[in-house]
Amino acid sequence: MNFTDIFIRRPVLAMVVSLFILVLGLRSLSGLPVNQYPKTQNSVVTISTSYYGADAATVAGFITQPLEAAIAQAQGIDYMSSSSINGTSVINATLRLNYDANRALTEITTQVSSVRNQLPPQAQQPVLTVQTGQTTDSMYMGFYSDVLPTNNVTDYLLRVVKPKLDSVEVEKLRAQRSSERLTLSPFLQKLLMRKGNRS
Repeated sequence: MNFTDIFIRRPVLAMVVSLFILVLGLRSLSGLPVNQYPKTQNSVVTISTSYYGADAATVAGFITQPLEAAIAQAQGIDYMSSSSINGTSVINATLRLNYDANRALTEITTQVSSVRNQLPPQAQQPVLTVQTGQTTDSMYMGFYSDVLPTNNVTDYLLRVVKPKLDSVEVEKLRAQRSSERLTLSPFLQKLLMRKGNRS
């Protein structure tokens, strides 16, 4: 008589043993420590440089290209993307998976400092920030003016609007059907109403 014959003759016993093994497995899964899972970390280093009064082509030629050439020599970079608009250059350096963000930031800072004297004297000091994890844009805002030229609009946004937006406290209220509302400050409400009246 084999050991498995017992479970064939007694199906209730076989079901009880199977349920017991299942319960033990579920209990073990919930008690599994987090450090047993693989560590994954992706980081993005953003280099922002302001050059007030310059158009997009000037920013791309005198700011973005020299910085990109220098940053590409740093270790740990997977790929880079950049955008040059009137008065502002933004370079995003995406690091390799699990690469040390602090080490990459140090190397990129060194490379940026090495070409700082090649940038126009009127350009501001490049600002480096590190974001770790996934980032998703929740809202896009567009601005225009019928009175100010494009360069002045960019300057106004960087000097006045951006600090206000950075200080806005966004309150997320969960309503039924998992919808979200944004409570904006009075400054933003007036700004959006003024924009709607112009259009």
